[in-house]
Amino acid sequence: MTPKLDLIDIGCNLTHDSFDRDREQVIRRATEAGVTQMIITGASEQGSEQALELAQHYPGHLFATAGVHPHHAADYTDATDQRLRELLTAPQVVAVGEAGLDYFRDFSPRKAQLRAFERQLQIAIDTGLPMFLHQRDAHEDFYALLKSVREQTSKVVVHCFTDTREALYDYLELDCHIGITGWICDERRGFHLKELVADIPSNRLLVETDSPYLKPRNLRPKLKSNRNEPRVLPWIVGTIAACRSESPELTAANSSRAAREFFDLPPQ
Repeated sequence: MTPKLDLIDIGCNLTHDSFDRDREQVIRRATEAGVTQMIITGASEQGSEQALELAQHYPGHLFATAGVHPHHAADYTDATDQRLRELLTAPQVVAVGEAGLDYFRDFSPRKAQLRAFERQLQIAIDTGLPMFLHQRDAHEDFYALLKSVREQTSKVVVHCFTDTREALYDYLELDCHIGITGWICDERRGFHLKELVADIPSNRLLVETDSPYLKPRNLRPKLKSNRNEPRVLPWIVGTIAACRSESPELTAANSSRAAREFFDLPPQ
């Protein structure tokens, strides 16, 4: 792996049950690898509650988001909306989301996805908090809805970006930040990202693992488990840096500075 860096993983699903047996060790390994702060993704009402609870056990080190992923949009109710607003008052919760649209899986009907996304956009408008957004195979609807309210929202990150050059420039024109994961390390489907990542301004490039998903396929040495962990973030940053023709230290410093500003995180 690359030398130890000061890194922030802006999206990891550490409440996932695959971490139940060794969550404390996973967090320790990440810290030892230079991942000094991590943001735990809230993807459902219950998951958001769990993300906050975990963050409260690691003050200044772990933070959380609160939101409902489009996969769970059919479960979004008035009570859910109220509960998210309550969770977002906690100092450890730094963004609204994971919210957005996913037409690749369609685990929830598209009308339900649109409705849940609209309601969470309204929460972001009302609270002034940043948004942590998900979009897959839904760029047209996602972009149109986000653009319609963009002047009313504060900061926005389109996390785990895997889309086209046109989509990237649409988001950059809306002054969005872009989250890059280990997808860029996948020779089968991430090749186009190797060219696009150089187009992202350094002050709007954020890095993430999306653990336990998206373990880098080119990771050396390989992890024994198929589960991804935040400790591999330095490897992802090394790949990004190579694609941008800059040093891993520069990529790390810029992304961490951007993340701390975006989420209003304390210094380490």
